[in-house]
Amino acid sequence: MGIDVRAIRGAYPALADGYAYLDGAAGTQVPSSVIQAIGAAHAVGLGNSGGAFPASERSDSITAECRRAVAALTGGDPDGVILGPNMTTLTYRLADTLAKDWAAGDEVIVSRLDHDANVRPWVQFAARAGAVVRWAEVDPATGELPAAQYASLLSPRTRLVAVTAASNIIGTRPDVAAITASARAAGALSYVDGVHATPHGPVDVRALGADFYATSAYKWSGPHIGAVVADPGLLGSLRPDKLMPAPDEVPDRFERGTLPFADLAGVSAAVEHLASLAGPAAGSLRERVVAAMTAVERHEQELFEVLLGGLDDMEHVTTYGKAASRTATAYFNVAGRTPRQVAEHFAERKINVWNGDNYAWELTGVLGIRDSGSAIRAGLVHYNDQSDVVRLLDAVAELGG
Repeated sequence: MGIDVRAIRGAYPALADGYAYLDGAAGTQVPSSVIQAIGAAHAVGLGNSGGAFPASERSDSITAECRRAVAALTGGDPDGVILGPNMTTLTYRLADTLAKDWAAGDEVIVSRLDHDANVRPWVQFAARAGAVVRWAEVDPATGELPAAQYASLLSPRTRLVAVTAASNIIGTRPDVAAITASARAAGALSYVDGVHATPHGPVDVRALGADFYATSAYKWSGPHIGAVVADPGLLGSLRPDKLMPAPDEVPDRFERGTLPFADLAGVSAAVEHLASLAGPAAGSLRERVVAAMTAVERHEQELFEVLLGGLDDMEHVTTYGKAASRTATAYFNVAGRTPRQVAEHFAERKINVWNGDNYAWELTGVLGIRDSGSAIRAGLVHYNDQSDVVRLLDAVAELGG
């Protein structure tokens, strides 16, 4: 089963502007079905949650459907889906809650591979609790995060292991299941950043062994909404700070303030859109999502092979990351040019890429490039095609003279 990229691109109004959108790792464009779902939710009238009137009931229904959609995407339980403005905000909320039970001498493990949103909250709350921070290190030559090192990092005092499911700049997919299994055996919880991993293939939070799995809808064709997926029983054991009259049920008690209900309708539409990427199919939403995202991963990897091969063939280009398992995300520098200069060169040719550390603060330090502007990131998603790759490679080749 494959995907029809031409048909998929036709679903995205923004792609008609002639640009090559290779900035998907920072946020994808939105298909018409998501735009329409958000507009339709506003058009029929919405009210705050918990009211006795239809507009309020519609908001409650939209919220429940959003939880079901995120659960279908990740393989989680709808009753364990916490919704919020973004992954960073939700991670700070969970760190605040979990750290209440930390004491001096407890330990937290973070990794140099992660986006800073899955590093700094844990480091900061560990410092407040007097807990010790231990670091899982990246092999700078390959970009791998060896799972074996966790055996020596874990101890009976470890309270949490935070790790990414995929690096947002070099694409490395560490062996999360092995890492979380080690954490569980030591009695520690695991918090997995799935923001970059989710758009690039099927996700199963149970198979990953994640106690908490974070994702952001705007990375997979939805609006700016974040979600953390966890076991409802685990959430029931936690007491986040909240307003006295605010709901005390799980997962509601983790959601501070009123949710943006129309945007939640867009999240559900985005999951349905992902489920349709491989064409019409039978089965549950979960089954269709897994089949479609398997096809998406195959498509992206085929393009990535061409992109990475082309970059590696140019003597004036340095690429970063050689992990055995990677998302379709290229991170590279061009000799004699700063990353910003390269990005501006691409922008003049209507190619969108990002330059800089992209919040991979620790990893760009490991690679030794953070202080010099880091590098260029070109990320492939399901709506990219071979013409996007060719345009980028041609633009890079122009800088080789």
